[in-house]
Amino acid sequence: MKKLYTPGTIGTLEIKNRIVMAPMVDGYSEKGAPTERSLEYYRVRAAGGVGLIIVGNIHVDPAHRHVMPGFNLYEDSFTEKLRPLVNVIHEGGAKAFAQLIHQGRYAKTRDYIDGVQAVAPSAIFTRMTGETPRELTVGEILYLENAFAEAARRAVEAGFDGIEICANSGYLFGQFLSPLTNIRADQYGGNLENRTRFLAETIADVREKVGKDVPVTVRIGGSDFVAGSNTNKEACQISVMMEQAGVDAISVTGGWHESGVPQVTMDLPHGIYSYLGRNIRRYVNVPVMMSNRMDVKTAEELIERKDVDFAVFGRPMLADPEFPRKASEGRLEDIRPCLGCNQGCLDHSMSGKSIQCLCNAECGRESSLMDDEGRLPTEKKAGHVKKILVIGAGVAGMEFSRTAAMRGHSVVIWEKETCCGGQLNLAAAPPARHDFIYLTEYLRTACIKAGVEFCFGKQADAQSILKEVKQNHFDHVVIATGAAPQVPRIPSDAGAYVVQAWDVLKGNVQTGTEVVVVGGGAVGIETAILLGEDGTLTPEALRFLTLYQAESQETLCGMLNSGSRNITIVEMLDKAGKDIGKTTRWIMMDRLRKLGIRIYTSTCLEEIKKDRVVVNGPDGIRELPADTVVLAIGSKSESGLYGQIKNEFHEVSVIGDAVTPRKAMDAVREAYDLGISIG
Repeated sequence: MKKLYTPGTIGTLEIKNRIVMAPMVDGYSEKGAPTERSLEYYRVRAAGGVGLIIVGNIHVDPAHRHVMPGFNLYEDSFTEKLRPLVNVIHEGGAKAFAQLIHQGRYAKTRDYIDGVQAVAPSAIFTRMTGETPRELTVGEILYLENAFAEAARRAVEAGFDGIEICANSGYLFGQFLSPLTNIRADQYGGNLENRTRFLAETIADVREKVGKDVPVTVRIGGSDFVAGSNTNKEACQISVMMEQAGVDAISVTGGWHESGVPQVTMDLPHGIYSYLGRNIRRYVNVPVMMSNRMDVKTAEELIERKDVDFAVFGRPMLADPEFPRKASEGRLEDIRPCLGCNQGCLDHSMSGKSIQCLCNAECGRESSLMDDEGRLPTEKKAGHVKKILVIGAGVAGMEFSRTAAMRGHSVVIWEKETCCGGQLNLAAAPPARHDFIYLTEYLRTACIKAGVEFCFGKQADAQSILKEVKQNHFDHVVIATGAAPQVPRIPSDAGAYVVQAWDVLKGNVQTGTEVVVVGGGAVGIETAILLGEDGTLTPEALRFLTLYQAESQETLCGMLNSGSRNITIVEMLDKAGKDIGKTTRWIMMDRLRKLGIRIYTSTCLEEIKKDRVVVNGPDGIRELPADTVVLAIGSKSESGLYGQIKNEFHEVSVIGDAVTPRKAMDAVREAYDLGISIG
């Protein structure tokens, strides 16, 4: 058996495997205490085979806690309130650590209780909030050290097996550690040892309160990835000091929220930051836990090589709570993937909403979906088994079919193309967006294993559907035909070359060198990046030229950002990328900038000529060179079949983009809900 699935030890505590669930904000709590929603969310994940669950976002200070729903341990009354949460984790077979956090300057004044001003080591403005925090006094620092220690004591009394102190991502301890945000002249500022003093003293106070046998860990950034702040070199030194201060393990993640280097999006290759943990592991004698865009295969390799001792998974635990068990059994194809899309998790939490998951429609709804015996709908058979015909093998069609088949229904899918996936295949086409294809692969495999029959190359019309229903006695028809791109009515010269973005993404058409993309939403931007990357330096060429120092780093960077086309995006709204999530949009806009792709907002396309387009924007009418015009102006639902057959066959439903075009997460949830409702 691979070492990832064997027991590991943190301090005196043995953990059944090396898989750790990362601390995450879920937004399910109320008034600092777990709700039934919280309990079932954790119960399902604890039962999935994970070794350790770190419960995050636990506040230690009533005056400076963030109101984004989390848990509180700043007074004794919360001890008993958290005990049921620890119990459900233990009942599932996992250990539980409490992660204690202070936001520091990362919370806006209006987000604090009673509008209390944010605090930090120094009064330095942060663009994260648009505010300047108040500098902590020495007396307040000592108060917070005790607050962490008292919260740790309460956590142990509530039944937690260990304590994690949050010093990563630019929160309060990270702010003290950094010379960028800590310019104090007292014993808590200046050199690295002084900047580490607050954290070291807190660890000592926590240790005194919880005793020598309770594991105490700290979570740090392996590199802040912010100019002027700590690098991995300093992180290694800080880790040594933390070990000397008495921690039993170091948990390593990536950089600050303020970093200009992507940290958690789909752009990151799996395990890209594992080198940070590997380097720290060389300096310390306590276990090292590593996170950030982790997947099972990467985790297995890291543990086998002894680069790190534990692998920490966050969003994969949202997508598939059972992935630890499936992975240990070698059933990797059965793991519902995390795409790193952030649509329902990070984008939601950063907007103050409770989290969801694009790939897992059950995430966060376990308590409302479970029956009295604690079973989810897909774990039990329908009362009346039906024969169902599904038209369309996109994400909605396959998710419905998977769900319905798991409940015992007989399901057949007609798909006009020769493969499944629908628009997921388009989403996976641009650079750094490949992971969308993993959901297609998972759904197809899950459908086949559940007994779903695929009929590819099957063009459906109302007559053929009604005939099939009558001849083969189908009880229900589901229309999941998706959407089609919009075709605008714009005056065009004969011979003007106009193509749809969807066809570009599919690789069905060629484009010239002067390209105008009409539409600056997600599809238009992704298409522009795909075209803009063509002709840039390949990874293989970059490796070769770097190894032999054939060109300067400046030249290589320029070649990475220099493609073969001149590309312009024309967007009628005042801002491009409005339909892209907060955690992803800035990265895509940065890529456009680096590729030299121009964007004209508040600009309408007036006319398409053979070698140029006419647009009307804030500066009036102008002409842009264009040998190719790419249309990315949205899509319209393909729901015609539903209207054609519903009068003759009443047991028919329509789901996904066939209802109205929207995000994949909405289509998955709608398909799942229909799948569990039939029968």
